Amino acid sequence: MKKVGIIMGSDSDLPVIKKATDMLSSLDIPYEVHIYSAHRTPVEARDFAANARHNGFGVLIAAAGMAAHLAGAIAANTTLPVIGIPCKSSVLDGLDALLSTVMMPTGIPVATVAIGGGANAALLAAQILAVEDSDLAARLDAKRAADAAAVLEKDAKVMENL
Repeated sequence: MKKVGIIMGSDSDLPVIKKATDMLSSLDIPYEVHIYSAHRTPVEARDFAANARHNGFGVLIAAAGMAAHLAGAIAANTTLPVIGIPCKSSVLDGLDALLSTVMMPTGIPVATVAIGGGANAALLAAQILAVEDSDLAARLDAKRAADAAAVLEKDAKVMENL
């Protein structure tokens, strides 16, 4: 199975990344996590992206706040799918990161999830990998069914109490 590469711009993004790694672990998807900054370690970020396919990755997740150029910098150096997670900061509540992540030029796409959307980034990465992996697709189907059952159970409890 291909791995998911996760890059965060700063260790302050770790709570968001933890949601992604927890989700990937629950689906038995291998991953690697690194801190590379688009601005402070651009060579390392570029090298990671440029070599990702050769190193067994199938999709990359990049999380960053504020200027949030990391996902775009990663996408500029690979043709693997890149999922950007804009992270909330003390400035503009993450809107700046969202706009920086989502507004990519034609030719360098970045799929973007919600501000702080680590779990959804992992699920989207899993869905991308599941295109070629029927076992993973079955695990995703089972997760969806379990999530639906949990909602219906809560619905039943609400109805009992009203």
